[in-house]
Amino acid sequence: MKKIYRLIMLIPYVSLFFACGSEKTVDRETFKEIQKSTEIKKVNEAELLEFTMKWGDQISGEAQKSLVETLQKAISEKGTSGAVEFCHAEALPITQEVADKHQVAVKRVSLKNRNPANAPNEMETNLLEAYAYNVEQGLENQPNIQKVDNGEVLLYTKAIVIPGGICLQCHGDPNAEIEAATLAKINEKYPQDKATGYKAGELRGMWSISIPRKEAIKNM
Repeated sequence: MKKIYRLIMLIPYVSLFFACGSEKTVDRETFKEIQKSTEIKKVNEAELLEFTMKWGDQISGEAQKSLVETLQKAISEKGTSGAVEFCHAEALPITQEVADKHQVAVKRVSLKNRNPANAPNEMETNLLEAYAYNVEQGLENQPNIQKVDNGEVLLYTKAIVIPGGICLQCHGDPNAEIEAATLAKINEKYPQDKATGYKAGELRGMWSISIPRKEAIKNM
């Protein structure tokens, strides 16, 4: 099984090897002491993926909570059309704040995106199509981890499903569930909008969180 090594406080000991001279070697007992003091931690691939899955759950949950709470506040203060204005200005900065906090990249992507910045790349498109197929077949979607950039980045994805209620006020039937003022604001802010006509239970999109391998290991 592949091992990943995390080295802590290694640099001070590098000088020890060079100070001994190129013709001298470090005896076995000295090496054992150096190995112990540098706190070499062995992490196998399964442990890394398990941790990254839990961390991805945490990060996506944190971002989701922040978005929902601020959106609900915007709706209570400005109504649904005002919430569209809020999403246009604040949704991306909120997710960026969470990303910066954890030193990862956080996105919400959709095949029927409202904001062009939420359009998926090729890999994300394939994953979204797989999630959509599961929903159509009545299968439960589970969070997923994909290795990208030769394994240096772990891509965590999690399906986002329309729960109904408040979401359909902006994403439901334009002729029934979305008020005229709200629809006008959507058309104003998002002239290429694709994100209406949803029904409760349908796939809205997914969280896409790119986690550098080194950040995952550092946080284990």
